[in-house]
Amino acid sequence: MKNILKNLIKIENELKNRKDLPIYKYNKGKLVHEKQLLFHKCKKRNRWVFGGNRSGKTECGAVEVVYLACGIHPYKKNKVTEGWVVSLSRQVQRDVAQRKILDYLPPENIEKIVMLSGGQGSAESGVIDFILVKSEVGGISKIGFKTCDQGRDKFQGTSLDYVWFDEEPPYEIYQECRMRILDRCGEIFGTMTPLKGLTWVYNQIYLNENNDNEVWYEQMEWADNPYLSKDEIVNMTKSMSAEEVEARRYGKFTFTSGLVYTEFDENLHVIEPFDVPKEWYDNISIDPGLHNPLSAHFYAVDFDGNVYVLAEHYEKEKDVSYHAKCIKDIADRLGWKRNNAGKLTALIDPAASQRTLSSEKTVVELFYENGIIVNTKVNKDMFSGIQVVKSYLRTADGRTRFFIFKNCVNLIREIKSYFWGDGDNPIKKDDHALDELRYYLMTKPHNTFHRKKSDIQKDKEKLAKRLRFLQ
Repeated sequence: MKNILKNLIKIENELKNRKDLPIYKYNKGKLVHEKQLLFHKCKKRNRWVFGGNRSGKTECGAVEVVYLACGIHPYKKNKVTEGWVVSLSRQVQRDVAQRKILDYLPPENIEKIVMLSGGQGSAESGVIDFILVKSEVGGISKIGFKTCDQGRDKFQGTSLDYVWFDEEPPYEIYQECRMRILDRCGEIFGTMTPLKGLTWVYNQIYLNENNDNEVWYEQMEWADNPYLSKDEIVNMTKSMSAEEVEARRYGKFTFTSGLVYTEFDENLHVIEPFDVPKEWYDNISIDPGLHNPLSAHFYAVDFDGNVYVLAEHYEKEKDVSYHAKCIKDIADRLGWKRNNAGKLTALIDPAASQRTLSSEKTVVELFYENGIIVNTKVNKDMFSGIQVVKSYLRTADGRTRFFIFKNCVNLIREIKSYFWGDGDNPIKKDDHALDELRYYLMTKPHNTFHRKKSDIQKDKEKLAKRLRFLQ
């Protein structure tokens, strides 16, 4: 913690006689918890916290505003800033976001408070229009307050450094605020409890359908907040429905129809890439497409049978020669194994062996001409395949045997948005990566590499055999 917060401690030492203020207690880690730190340290320009009630999500949003306005941010270059705090209504602004900011904003940094209602002397009981803040880097920053019930027109015209959404805004207001930060290369951050179901936030932020590199999110739950009583957490959980627990405790989106892979947990199954031993390399699996995306993933298996997804190619409206080149480029980067003829091998949907009226050659033949031998002998049974995937996500004894490198964004997105339709079949939409995942796992992946046994291991095995014989 000392290494992480050394910049904050340095700031505090320079600003004497303020150590008892809440912002500096937060800085020293007395109030902050680990996931709040991840939020403050993140360099992405579109950051969101999906948190349960009382998980600390609003706290970190308010502190971020104070950091930026006062010029004391421990993880960013500080400057004079202008930003907005956006609440759902004036009453919510007064009772939540505004109150939190006043709690953390050092009184001596307040240059002026302009009120919409109430008096400056009792700002906490009125509704604030904006606050002028003395920045530690010199100059005056401005914190403006807006509410969604004002309508989109009230969000036009101004150029900003940041916007904080306290709870989920309407999509049109979110879009308008994105325009406000455009010319300053500013940032948006939001803190919310996902109570509205599968809204635009679910699609654009949680699923990141547009593959925006600046989008980041974290989920906070009650247990992440070390200041909540464990007994109170247990009692509150018992008093709520399953859907309420998902949203209000864990900060998860709830669904009106069933998610197929309920076992999937991004915190468990999505991991940072690492150098995988080449002995783990197993196979490539492909789901072909022309107008639809072609999906290909590279799979590895460790000596304990755990499966790793290392890399992906996912693109639409390209021909086989283009896809083959992309797959071979990834293979070259990974140092992927080839057969004796120097060709890659892969699994593929059996439909790839069929000729169409528009082509004299099958997809199988086209891949072969482009240096990839594809095997169509895969099991396409939907129901069995889903059960196998589920068994890798969570075994009968609760273990995880399936891990995805975080750069495989399309596979992650498809798992998170795969829903049951009528009967026992999922909705046939955005499932190209999931199809080839099933093909791969249904082939019973295994690691065929065997380590050479040491002399000690050989002696132990001989001794064990002798003991069994004597028994």
